[in-house]
Amino acid sequence: MRLALAIDSLGPGGAQRVLTTMAGEWAARGRLVTLVTLEGQATPAFALDPAVSLVRLGTIGSGRSAIRRLWGKGRHIAALRGAIAAARPDVVVSFIDRVNVLTLLATIGLSVPVVVSERTEPAAYPLGWMWEWLRARTYPTAAALVAQTAAALRYFPPARGRIDRVIPNPVAAVPRRAPRAGASRARPLVLGMGRLGPEKGFDHLLAAFARVAARFPEWDLEIWGEGPERPALERQCADLGLGPRARLPGLTPKPKELMGLADLFVLSSRFEGFPNVLCEAMASGLPVVSYDCPSGPRAIIRHEVDGLLVGPEGGVEALSVALARLMGDPAERQRLSARGPDVADRFGLEGIMGLWDSLLADVLGAAGHRETRS
Repeated sequence: MRLALAIDSLGPGGAQRVLTTMAGEWAARGRLVTLVTLEGQATPAFALDPAVSLVRLGTIGSGRSAIRRLWGKGRHIAALRGAIAAARPDVVVSFIDRVNVLTLLATIGLSVPVVVSERTEPAAYPLGWMWEWLRARTYPTAAALVAQTAAALRYFPPARGRIDRVIPNPVAAVPRRAPRAGASRARPLVLGMGRLGPEKGFDHLLAAFARVAARFPEWDLEIWGEGPERPALERQCADLGLGPRARLPGLTPKPKELMGLADLFVLSSRFEGFPNVLCEAMASGLPVVSYDCPSGPRAIIRHEVDGLLVGPEGGVEALSVALARLMGDPAERQRLSARGPDVADRFGLEGIMGLWDSLLADVLGAAGHRETRS
């Protein structure tokens, strides 16, 4: 089987990480895989199997004016079409909403089935009127639509002839965090991790930590990541008077090692797709607290079994209550962390790749049936 995969870039994002992993798995199973990115020469954030053919189009960044943006979209489509045609794929798999639209436009007339995959919660992440209009008109032409949760899939009306599936992210292998004695670390640590953007809700995490900081003076908070909200978050740290107890260290190439040094993980996102970082924290044996936001955490955490879900209506107050509960109770942290690694069995790589392989087989079967009928 020949596969062409499309995505905007291979930067440090969850979708990029998942597609890189899947590309390597398919290549290891003997598929001929071409991975096409819209960006140019940026260094991939995640190691890519050398058997995967990487094509970087360099079409991102086409100018600010409306005319130049429109011209840029045409460049995207033409370059994508050329790269996909050159790969001669049996199936195209596209990740991320706008790239999905461009890929469907680029493959018009190529007679190759396209699988589009949504990687976030579409109801909480509007694309703007033009992209929403294009998505509504192009998605019905896809051979298959994949979402990470049932809630995300329900956002899209069914389309005749399109296969719709829910396929979660695979959970990567994570070293188990060693049990930590109460005195094993000078200062216990609350850990947050992700892009420093408004969707991740780190302003809520800082505010919630500030509410309980005086009650737990031995605890610190670290939020790892980079993004446009850094100046605002740094000002918030100063305004809350958290001083050195709340830190924003930046990007890390070793997130799994950080999880081994932490005592509690918090996901404060306003919306999510299927957060890899939450799965990996649980797989490592970290106790976790997460907002019950649209739409991924509820599909991952079994409330009161392997983590805590905080109703979004409670906001900062509910999050601070959950933090205080776990920061003040080592036995409760240990109880939750003991069941967290079950997530690697529920969403293991082998099982998730099996779901994708089953979908591709169904897509090829449907495409062959259509060709036979015609």
